[in-house]
Amino acid sequence: MTKSVQVEIGDQVYAGKSTEAFGGVRAVHEHDLIVDIEGKGDVKIPAAAVEAVHDHKVVVTVHALPPEIREAIAHAHAQETQ
Repeated sequence: MTKSVQVEIGDQVYAGKSTEAFGGVRAVHEHDLIVDIEGKGDVKIPAAAVEAVHDHKVVVTVHALPPEIREAIAHAHAQETQ
C-alpha cells in the first residue's frame, strides 16, 4: 500500500507516542524516507510506517519496521548516557 506523506527535510522523527526524537529526515522519496538515526546513520523508512505528520514531526509505527531499524531506534540515545 502506498501512502502520501507531507514530510520535509529536517523534520524530526519519533517512535509512536515517544516525546524524544530518534532522528531527522534527510531525504523524501515517493515511497520512503531517508532518516538519520542517532548512532546508526541513514536508513530507509517506508512511507507505510508513517502514522502521522504534524508540526515538523514525523511519527512512525515501530512494529512496521525491520528488526535492525527497531534496534537502532531503541539505542538511538545510548551514546548520550555514556
